[in-house]
Amino acid sequence: MKDEARNFYKTMIFIAIPVALQCMLNSSFSIIDQIMIGQLGSTAISAVGLAGKFFGIFNVIIGAISGIAGIMISQYIGKNNSRQINKSFYVNLLISVFVALVFTVLCIFFPKQIIKLYIADELCIEIASVYLRIISVSFVPVALISIISTMIRCMEKPSLPLYATIVASVLNTALNYALIFGKFGFAELGVTGAGIATVSSQIANALLLVVFILKFSKKNNLSIKPNFSMTKTEWKNYFAMLIPLFVCEFLWVLGENVYAVIYGHLGTLSCAGMTLTYPIQGLLIGSLSGLSQGAGIIIGKSQGMKEEEKSYADAKRTLFFGLAVSVLFSLLLILMNRFYINLYKIEDDTKNIGSLLLIAFAIYQPVKVLNMILGNGIIRSGGKTKINMIVDIIGTWGFGVPLGLLSAFVFNLPIHFVYSILSFEEVIRLVIMLVVFKKRIWINQIQ
Repeated sequence: MKDEARNFYKTMIFIAIPVALQCMLNSSFSIIDQIMIGQLGSTAISAVGLAGKFFGIFNVIIGAISGIAGIMISQYIGKNNSRQINKSFYVNLLISVFVALVFTVLCIFFPKQIIKLYIADELCIEIASVYLRIISVSFVPVALISIISTMIRCMEKPSLPLYATIVASVLNTALNYALIFGKFGFAELGVTGAGIATVSSQIANALLLVVFILKFSKKNNLSIKPNFSMTKTEWKNYFAMLIPLFVCEFLWVLGENVYAVIYGHLGTLSCAGMTLTYPIQGLLIGSLSGLSQGAGIIIGKSQGMKEEEKSYADAKRTLFFGLAVSVLFSLLLILMNRFYINLYKIEDDTKNIGSLLLIAFAIYQPVKVLNMILGNGIIRSGGKTKINMIVDIIGTWGFGVPLGLLSAFVFNLPIHFVYSILSFEEVIRLVIMLVVFKKRIWINQIQ
């Protein structure tokens, strides 16, 4: 048992650390972006944050597709079925690119209509719509990045996406500085410059990953010939996994966007205060996202090899480790949140709102991390995505959205109370998923 645990942690660390570093790197450079844009004032911060909310809808849908790709690829690796591995990669790649093109068209032709769903401030709408139209060019590269990264991680080469992210993040930060403030001979473009920097860095990231996977495939004599030939049964099984996951992810992110509407209703300063917290939320959650993805890959392979007891034991180890680290991170955030907030040159009222929101997030963060590991890694690894859909519907729409609407529109509470009340949905999710986990109904071998 000790050797099994040792091997698990060794493999988990090998996969999780590069993934975590990649997510943290993205979030840390997002913090730098926010600080740069923060020099332009609260309206600019709000505009970028609201445009990012719609971008978040796209990201979650692509995340659902890459999640299915991860389930399929990891289980077929466990079965040593190279033909199905290849097919799983290309089918999910094709669908993700199609979704990206749909979102690109929406954002290019209807940016103002989209932003008006979140806020009524005309200046904020104008700035956000320009930014959204620009960053929509990055949707196809992001789709490529997501699916290729999933494939590479399942092949236990997680450092390659990390290298691509490092290059892209450095490029993003350099271009942000040059284009937002007009440095190195560039024109001062403000928020528009931030959008151009984002698109450029995502294109660079995608190109590097394409090069990496081509070289890796050639070196290991793997077939890279496109294969989309799915039988009716395979398509049926595929959509039986994808549709529930797509529905739950879409409803979840739709709920998050309802939350954004709630925050927008509370005013530009409240919205800006919430936007300040997003990079830190991404940094802390991202630092432990490697556990979720690592669990999905390792446990998925074990299920592919029909090792049920090993799958369950590895899942418990992941949960205990995630809880311990997330509690530590929450304590550090409570102690240091003012240091982060004071990096912004904004109104004191906005700073105070941001500080209170970070404390509320720190309190809920361990619960969020456990939900992430359970929902995005462990329970999803068996392909029974209907479980995720049911849990998300109950959590977001049964509790989160009603509580948020009541606290903001009926009781007119300040934003930090609204956030704390609607976040109680995370506790509901955790209780349900722990019951599912203990009953082991998530363990399954896909065909």
